[in-house]
Amino acid sequence: MPDAPEPQSHETGMGRHGLGPHVVGQRIVVRHLLPDGSATDVLGTCTAWGDGALTLDRDGHGPVVVALSDVVTGKPVPPRASVRARVPARDIELHTFAGWPEVTREPIGEWVVRSSPPIGGRLLKRGNSALAMGDPGTSLDEASTRVRSSYELLGRTPLAQVERDGEVESGLRGLGWEAFGVGDSATMLAGVAGAMRALHRGSAEEPEVIEQDDRLTVRLRDGAVSGEASLDGDWLCLHSLHVEPAQRRRGWATSAIGELLDWGASRGARTAWLHVESDNEAALALYERLGFRTHHLNRYLVWR
Repeated sequence: MPDAPEPQSHETGMGRHGLGPHVVGQRIVVRHLLPDGSATDVLGTCTAWGDGALTLDRDGHGPVVVALSDVVTGKPVPPRASVRARVPARDIELHTFAGWPEVTREPIGEWVVRSSPPIGGRLLKRGNSALAMGDPGTSLDEASTRVRSSYELLGRTPLAQVERDGEVESGLRGLGWEAFGVGDSATMLAGVAGAMRALHRGSAEEPEVIEQDDRLTVRLRDGAVSGEASLDGDWLCLHSLHVEPAQRRRGWATSAIGELLDWGASRGARTAWLHVESDNEAALALYERLGFRTHHLNRYLVWR
């Protein structure tokens, strides 16, 4: 004999299982009764709750509707593990070049010495540092020397982007490199479809968009709000999001992100990624609300 259904609230359908309208948007598992009296489990994202039923999207296999009166047990479960989350940090960071075609590259094994012209009157660290991830194909001491020589020839301070607290950082520090002091960042990933579902887009303003091949710039509020995206295969890099102080906390950043994601989705993007400084609590909270999760942490080292 199957277990009897849990008693449920008259107003919300919430039973002692703890499910209720609050699980909309979450991944849950539900055991429910079938017409023959047996029970079965269904796993997926809850997309609707109301009118005596809940709806589950079975991870891309179509929706299923379950009457609340048939629910036996249920609980939230962790998000489905993303294959993208297992991609090496270096592979993700290499997608940067799609957004900055003007960046010149000098390989040292799997490391890449990067240089680019100033943007807005300043040199950006990501475009003017060695991507020191992977195997340099030589000793760490030799790789360090070659990085330093490359930047000295350019008349620039040697910088290296490393995974924070990793073996390369430890090794380079042992050779005399130091933390740059500012700019530790998190590389965050999200599924494009999931991030778009999490958006609450209410802006009626028509954005100004500039599209160049696989790059897009979006501007709102006469340029007071802006953001850029670049597409590399099915990876969408979001960058250069800027909101002037007078326009902050009004939802404009979310509107700009929504436009960039929508453009990327229309071009086949499946994974969105970005860098955000580790101490930027407001930005971290915004991206986490949209489903972005930290893949790895970055640190910039400098040779003085």
